[in-house]
Amino acid sequence: MNYYCYIAGMPDIQIDNAKSIPAQEEILCELKQLLSKGDMALLNILRLKYDNANLLKYLDNRDAELNPLGTLTAQDWNELIEIIDNSDELNPARDGRLLKYILDFYTTIRNEQNEEKIGFREDFLAALYYKYGMECKNKFVADWFEFNLNINNILTALTCRKYGWDIKSAIVGDNVVAETIRNSMTARDFNLKAEIDYFDALVSISETANLLDREHRIDALKWNWLEENTFFSSFSIEKVLSFWLRCELMHRWDNLSMEEGAEIFRQMINDLKKDVKF
Repeated sequence: MNYYCYIAGMPDIQIDNAKSIPAQEEILCELKQLLSKGDMALLNILRLKYDNANLLKYLDNRDAELNPLGTLTAQDWNELIEIIDNSDELNPARDGRLLKYILDFYTTIRNEQNEEKIGFREDFLAALYYKYGMECKNKFVADWFEFNLNINNILTALTCRKYGWDIKSAIVGDNVVAETIRNSMTARDFNLKAEIDYFDALVSISETANLLDREHRIDALKWNWLEENTFFSSFSIEKVLSFWLRCELMHRWDNLSMEEGAEIFRQMINDLKKDVKF
């Protein structure tokens, strides 16, 4: 389906100017009224990142305030967790809210007390989500998930190598790039330079000392990917999804202070240290 009027009326947003960008909640409200059922399902796959974060918050505190950009409310989570906890045989197809990767995640962490066997919750859930996204039949969505997975894994591998940390256990997922890194840890470029055209850009980013600059450069790389991969899309759903994602990138920097930048650094170090044994 094409969205001529909506795309023609979209603001011309630039990565260095966030003034004209509407709020993400406002965009979502419009798209709910506009998109076909199938296209809304594609947007919802992108929104699942908020559901993942909401689920982790919910499991820690069932009264926690959840991000409204997710597809599920607190009531939804209450009902789904109760269904999972009280049913021996579950079929996600019976309830569209219950996705298989969420079911796999919850039942695994519920039944597995030894955290080392499943890794940390965030990493385990991320791996399941990336796999789910890469299985999407829409090429743009599937490629976007794989692109993000590759960025995270390559930057993680470069950082682990720099500090002498274990690389293999820090890599998430099982796509070609993830497996190549695990099998080529001694190669200077992890045998990826010939296959990944943005490998040198990631090496440069990994060497950036200023953490805010580093995050901005990662987002700029993603921005460029979104523009390049929808250049010929014109009025398609891919153009709409690209707009959603680019606005999302811009809103990540709303009112970001130096203190919040320092928190990015602390969180990144903490994430990497999870797999390090001192």
